[in-house]
This record gives sequence, structure tokens and C-alpha cells, in this order.
Amino acid sequence: MDEEATILLHHHPSTKTHGGEAAVPPGMSPAATSVHELLECPVCTNSMYPPIHQRLLLMNSRLLQCRNGHTLCSACKTRVHNRCPTCRQELGDIRCLALEKVAESLELPCKYSSLGCPEIFPYYSKLKHESQCNFRPYNCPYAGSECSVAGDIPSLVTHLRDDHKVDMHSGCTFNHRYVKSNPREVENATWMLTVFNCFGQYFCLHFEAFQLGMAPVYMAFLRFMGDENEARNFSYSLEVGANGRKLIWEGTPRSIRDSHRKVRDSHDGLIIQRNMALFFSGGDRKELKLRVTGRIWKEQQNPESGTCIPNICT
Repeated sequence: MDEEATILLHHHPSTKTHGGEAAVPPGMSPAATSVHELLECPVCTNSMYPPIHQRLLLMNSRLLQCRNGHTLCSACKTRVHNRCPTCRQELGDIRCLALEKVAESLELPCKYSSLGCPEIFPYYSKLKHESQCNFRPYNCPYAGSECSVAGDIPSLVTHLRDDHKVDMHSGCTFNHRYVKSNPREVENATWMLTVFNCFGQYFCLHFEAFQLGMAPVYMAFLRFMGDENEARNFSYSLEVGANGRKLIWEGTPRSIRDSHRKVRDSHDGLIIQRNMALFFSGGDRKELKLRVTGRIWKEQQNPESGTCIPNICT
């Protein structure tokens, strides 16, 4: 497998039947299916986008064509060592205007139709939608390392538990004790402390160490395992402290559509300077001893006033 390939944890139904013939996706005529297959890269099977000459944009790729008219996307060119995978001729830089015109006439379902997306788009508009489609897979939210796994929420929860060994917790309140020896040696690190099952949804608690300007800081924040429009239905509070001292934060969890790095860089969480955290920890300030507590609640709409009423899970 390509090192940068994304590993999908859900099943995509094949576009081929058991007899080898193309299955017709919902909302797509058999003729359009046949034409669509002409616009499919034979190596990676992604759709190719114009300009369809050896420079056809496909996601971040271009369409390449050999002397015999066989095509593939430019992203796969190095994978086949600049040779056509069909006839072994050297790949050229020939633009295929006829195929571009054919592509312009197509309307195709979103590639996530098998996951529930009902939308149909002109061929060249489809790519933009697919980059933002609510049915597209989620990237693994684990923050301890860059993980290439993607999938739906249930499969990612299983992946976090089994592969990343993340602690799982049922309930909408939490109370963690965080201890770190030699904290001054850690300038940039990230930890996923727990995944919570609350209100039938999943949330990830993160704790990060990084530099904010010249000051080393820690940041705690919560991410929602779902889309942003759903995340806005929830709120959470965090308290970080020890020995009778604490800082308090209240906010809305961020969707895992936003990477943990994006959330960190936006400072959307509880931030405490390392010197203050060590002061809270007491002793000789050589060991970090903090308690991270908090709760999650759901904002309920008041039908009469239009205001939100917190529904706290106990």
C-alpha cells in the first residue's frame, strides 16, 4: 500500500457485479455509467478531471495519455514508472479535448452515495462537493501520532480503543489526574486522555504541551466525534488545577473534522502556562501534578422563548 494512502474502515460497495459488469449507481443511467468508467483512472480508480490532456486535474492529479489514447491520472504516473499500464507505451502530454467535452455533459452522484449521500452534480462540480460532503469518512482523531485511518464514527471508536489503546468512559462528567515527571523537558507533545460516550455521542479529551510565543503552555480541550453542526448542540466545562487552585474554561466542543493541531492553533480551549501549572502542582515544581475535571451537557431549545436550556447528564 502507498505510504500516504488512507485506510478506510468502512466497506464501499463495488461498482462491478459478480459477472464483471458495471453496476449502475442510484440516479445514474447505464450510458452515464459507461462514460464515467472512461473517466476513471485504471490505476487508482479515482475520477479524472480536466484539463483532460496529460494534465487533467483529479483531486490533486492530472490526466495523462499515452500514444495509443489510454489515460490515467498524473498522481499514478510515478507508480507505473511513466509507462502506460495498459500497453506499456511511454506516457505523453497529449490533451484529450473530446473526453473533456464528454465529461462536461455528465451528471453524477456523489462518490459517497453508498454511504447515504443523495446528491447529484455536474461532473466538474462533484469534486468540490465531495471535499465537504457530510457523508465523507472521518479521519482518525488520535493526536499522539499522525494516523492515516479513516472511517465512520463507530469504526473509529473501535479503532481508538483497540489500536491506540485510548481509555473509554461512559458518562458526561470526568475527573483525571495528570502526572508528568520532568515536565520542562517536554516542549511539544499531545495526548488523548479519554473518549467519552455521552448522550449517545462520542467526545475526545485532549491535553497538549506547546510553545505560545515564548511561553511553554498546556492546553486542554474537547472534540466532538461528528460534524460541526451537531457539535454546536453541546457545551462543556473544564477545570485544571491542584491544591485548591484551578482555572476554569467553558466552550463548545470542536468537530473532529478540525484536526487537533487546528484546534490548538486557534487556542480554543483551556490554556495554562507551564510555570503556573507547576505552581499549582506544589512541591519543588519539578513534577507536574494536575487534576483535569469537567462535564458535558446538551443545549436544549426552549420552544417558547427560543433560548437554550442546558440539559446536564448526570
